[in-house]
Amino acid sequence: MCPPNSTLASFKCLNREAAMWRSGFLLAAFTACVVPVTGYSNGKVYAACGEMVPQHGYEARPDPAPYSITVDKSTFSYGDNITVSLQVASSTVTFFKGFLIEARDAGNLSLLAGGFFILTDPRRSQLLQCGQTQGSGVSHRSSAKKTHMQAVWQSPKNPPQRVQFLVTVVHEYKVFWVRIASPVVSLSGATAAPVTAAPVTAAPPQTTSPAALTTPFSSVGCGHSKSCLRDPVGCHPQSDPHCFFLSFTTDEAGRSVMFELSGPAEGYVSFALSLDKWMGNDDVYLCVNDGSRVTISPAYVSGRKHPELAKEDSLWDKAWRLADGVIQCRFRRNFVLPHRFNLNQSYFLFLAHGKSDQGLIHRHSRQPLISTSQVVITGHPEDLSGSRSPLLIKFHGVLMLTVWMWIVSTAVLIARHYKHLWPDTALLGQRPWFQLHRTMMVLAVILTGVAFTLPFIYRRGWSKRAGAHPYLGCAVMALCVIQPIMAIVRPAPESSRRIIFNWLHFGAGTAAQILAAACMFLGAAQQALLLPSLWCPALLTGWLLWIVLVDLLLLIHSCRLRSRGNTSDDKEKILFAQLERRQHGEISQVKKTVLVVFLIGNTGFLTAFIKAIGSL
Repeated sequence: MCPPNSTLASFKCLNREAAMWRSGFLLAAFTACVVPVTGYSNGKVYAACGEMVPQHGYEARPDPAPYSITVDKSTFSYGDNITVSLQVASSTVTFFKGFLIEARDAGNLSLLAGGFFILTDPRRSQLLQCGQTQGSGVSHRSSAKKTHMQAVWQSPKNPPQRVQFLVTVVHEYKVFWVRIASPVVSLSGATAAPVTAAPVTAAPPQTTSPAALTTPFSSVGCGHSKSCLRDPVGCHPQSDPHCFFLSFTTDEAGRSVMFELSGPAEGYVSFALSLDKWMGNDDVYLCVNDGSRVTISPAYVSGRKHPELAKEDSLWDKAWRLADGVIQCRFRRNFVLPHRFNLNQSYFLFLAHGKSDQGLIHRHSRQPLISTSQVVITGHPEDLSGSRSPLLIKFHGVLMLTVWMWIVSTAVLIARHYKHLWPDTALLGQRPWFQLHRTMMVLAVILTGVAFTLPFIYRRGWSKRAGAHPYLGCAVMALCVIQPIMAIVRPAPESSRRIIFNWLHFGAGTAAQILAAACMFLGAAQQALLLPSLWCPALLTGWLLWIVLVDLLLLIHSCRLRSRGNTSDDKEKILFAQLERRQHGEISQVKKTVLVVFLIGNTGFLTAFIKAIGSL
């Protein structure tokens, strides 16, 4: 409000208020005139299906498009496949980022032609539902630069007489061309759907129910006539009840693939085709123990969620077997199917198992077996290898074990029992024990920090299913950071506060060792690094007893020396130092021998663990 008692002040105040109202009005008007625009770098361009115009808020380019869309045939019959190709057709524009392809009735381009598309490169393209049919459109998955793209269109039962493919291509956000047309494809002379020859991707033969297998699967022919993925490596499902086995074989006609899946499980065994080594957006196949039979179903995993069963069963020639706790199932599927991964492409293979309850599956009980590399399902037969432990988790385990089983335990032993060894020797201006202890501890902190970050990188955050292991690991990491900070600010040796530092340093170090040992026991039982459950705890217990035994031997040795020389009232530290120098030869030899034996033992324990991790 303006003050009433001053004309000049009131005038100025009114001017300020008018300016404020004017600014507010302009801002409101500007906001009301803003047209919302939407960009879909992930390719979910459902809103653009009808007019095929990107909602970017800009006009399409009127000049001829620097892209071409072609087809592999000029005529088609009912159920035929037509390959549609989009590529750069100019030297000035060398890529595109986004696209949308639809099949239209050439007689009326506002109408969809029906049918559906089949992806040939699911890593770069995806299916859309434009209209009533899923798969009636194809778009990009990301805004990565592309030079060409292909998709296969399968005609419906009652297609229009002429079909034309339209594509909208986005070069940059503001630069795009709309409804680029392909050559017209005409329906050949048939007036009714043919009943003789079945197309390559026609619906599979229908079976009443899966048959029961009488004999187990065999590993004969792995790498020669069929591709196989096995865990343990080289196991035989016909004789080993603990063998997890997946094989796939292409039929002689080159139209379908037969899959065989076997493994010991209480509820289900499954495998998935994946574009990467991270679960999510995968093509899944489930074999579920449903009491007295096995249900064989295709499914799809969207993100890290429960698999969603497919609405249409595209599998055929199904068979199963239940015996001695082993689930076995077999089925066939065509190379190319709507809404499924194209078997002509390369994928990582996931092999998982777990419990089920009345046909409902639960989370897998172990880390899935993942093939080492991608494999083309319809390619040459291979004897594949895989691992249940991701490489980052393996490095995490090896680094942590190296630090706490070897480096830290050795550095602590040297600081406790080898201070008076080499009394007349200096190493870079300091006592040898101090330089060794400091160097090893700095290295331990660095390696622990590196190892600490690896699980977070792999999990892309905090692991909710790892129990107490990550919490103890965070405590160990915190103590690792505190220890060098305390060492940097420690008081001088003659300071009265030195004893406080000594006890704090000893306490924090001992706590870190105890927590690290607990972490090792818990870590060896993690799904991502599941070491053998019988000998691993025994080996860790043996290592702890080894550490305690060597420490006790050195303590007993020191106590004996003190008892032999305890004849005066001098302080214990001075007497012990004099005794060390007087009996230097004898003491040094014993301690050196113990140190060498200790290092050999530690190396043996560490080597056993590293070898076990490498075999996972």
